[in-house]
Amino acid sequence: MQFLIIDDHPIVRDGLAAVLRQLGTGVDILEAGDGASGLAQLAAHPAPDCVLLDLRMTGMAGLPALVEIRQQHPAVPLLVVSSSEDPADVRRALAAGARGYLPKSAGRNTMLAAVRLVLAGEVYVPPLVVLGQTETPPARVQTALTPRQLEVLERVCLGLPNREIAQQLDMHEKTVKAHVTAVFRALGVVNRAQAIESARASGLVG
Repeated sequence: MQFLIIDDHPIVRDGLAAVLRQLGTGVDILEAGDGASGLAQLAAHPAPDCVLLDLRMTGMAGLPALVEIRQQHPAVPLLVVSSSEDPADVRRALAAGARGYLPKSAGRNTMLAAVRLVLAGEVYVPPLVVLGQTETPPARVQTALTPRQLEVLERVCLGLPNREIAQQLDMHEKTVKAHVTAVFRALGVVNRAQAIESARASGLVG
């Protein structure tokens, strides 16, 4: 797998590279210190598996670079990694074509989960986007969850493990696991703690 990290802080690039190498053997890391250098790297290596882009950099900043990368390399998945936790920045990045938005405050496991999600063709949306909203949950989330998945989500929010949920709802544990995965995808989260936060904050559960 090949990744391109675009960030103006060498220490941050080193840290991100170290985490990405935990994805397995054969991970190739390309680096760039600003958007213009990132575009030059993409000209030489046009098909990385994923681009990790900082939103606020010297030189060509992240959002203009994101737009330019999407125009020139529309098939390349791009994950924004930023110190900003402003939900408005998240929405701007996703609207510009990012496949996900990862705050730099996120832990290693969250970062790996987000990268895997983007590599699988999904979109990673951090819980802070939902938590930053005061309105009711987006219609796409409400309609994406089936009644059965809502029942599973309610029990996840009660702290029940898959085995107990399966017993209560009279279904196989593997089926519960599949429902939990679908719920995570619909909410844009990667673990139970995030799912509980998002569900409660957005009013999906009481």
